[in-house]
Amino acid sequence: MSLTPSTMDLALGARAPNFSLKDTNKNTVSLENFSGKPLLVVFMCNHCPYVVHVREKLAAFGKEFQEKGLGMVGINANDVENYPEDSPQKMKEEVKKAGYTFPYLYDETQGVAKEYKAACTPDFFLFDKNHKLVYRGRFDESRPGSGVPVTGNDLRAVVEAVLLGKSVSADTKPSMGCNIKWKPGNQPRYLK
Repeated sequence: MSLTPSTMDLALGARAPNFSLKDTNKNTVSLENFSGKPLLVVFMCNHCPYVVHVREKLAAFGKEFQEKGLGMVGINANDVENYPEDSPQKMKEEVKKAGYTFPYLYDETQGVAKEYKAACTPDFFLFDKNHKLVYRGRFDESRPGSGVPVTGNDLRAVVEAVLLGKSVSADTKPSMGCNIKWKPGNQPRYLK
């Protein structure tokens, strides 16, 4: 299991790159659906052990903070031809199994992942109500096999601050996980 860190390349203060992708019910979800509210974008997939490790707490985190006014989406950009366990049909099964209450979107072209400079699963990007980036980094310090409990505390602290309109520290630690499974020849320059 190779470990890939977040690039941390999308600059703090940058506007959220636009997206318009299908969810597991074939509905189109786009950035404009979250106008005027903070938005958490999570690059994730079904099979990555790092995502599986946080799945239960991520589902609970999403439910809790969506009820408090946070917009949230999960985006799967993996190459499903070579990783069929991440196909849209399997994503639909994963939503049900994990209990995700946020839209889980499929980035078939991998263009959205490139715009966000995403590198791993999970990779977290938090935008304020004006959709300016205020946080990119990890859920918490737990990793599979680390013995450290999954709490979501790193992300929780910044989401709570953003929902209260408070500023967020720029001192963050990158997320770690499996690399996004790029289609042959599609790996972005920022990762080479």
